[in-house]
Amino acid sequence: MARASRAVAEQHKAAIEAVSARLVREHGLHGISVAQVMADAGLTHGGFYGHFASKDELVARACALAFEESAGRWQHRIDQAHGDRQAARQSLVDQYLTTAHRDAAGDGCAAPALTGDVAREASGKPVHAAYLQGLKTLLGLWESTAPDDDNGDDDENGGDAARGAALAEVAMLVGAMTMARATRGDALSDELLDAVRTRLLASAKPITA
Repeated sequence: MARASRAVAEQHKAAIEAVSARLVREHGLHGISVAQVMADAGLTHGGFYGHFASKDELVARACALAFEESAGRWQHRIDQAHGDRQAARQSLVDQYLTTAHRDAAGDGCAAPALTGDVAREASGKPVHAAYLQGLKTLLGLWESTAPDDDNGDDDENGGDAARGAALAEVAMLVGAMTMARATRGDALSDELLDAVRTRLLASAKPITA
């Protein structure tokens, strides 16, 4: 019976985490309440503190889970390219910079959905560590799609250059999506997505003699 009770408790906690990961992306860190999360998970409000010590703890876990979902999608697309870095990068860009992604924040990348809110949180809040780790994971995945010429093996400064390029490119992805959502309904929104898509894919093309 104890095992069954633990299993049910784990199922309930997983349901709360999944719901909160979706809701924070859709409504922001302060756009949701514990009552809303529990209701969407099909549980009673009073059961919340049996799983989490505070809303801050839940928000940090929701942030981490949202990034884990994003990283899983990125890894899947990279794996589907079977070692072709340019194909992997194109697949990531083509999936990311779309109107479908723009209009479905609750199911999309954690970075553009949470950046503004996390930046305004007090430095001691646990969500900062969750956000930082999640973003570093996405950066690492993006770096793995860099053209072979950018891996820095033959140039002592190449590694720094490749790292700088990855930072700038991920910032372009996240920034474009953030601004596209903020300008949704105006032609500028689509222009932002198209412009950054073109720039990123152009930079991924191998240099030929």
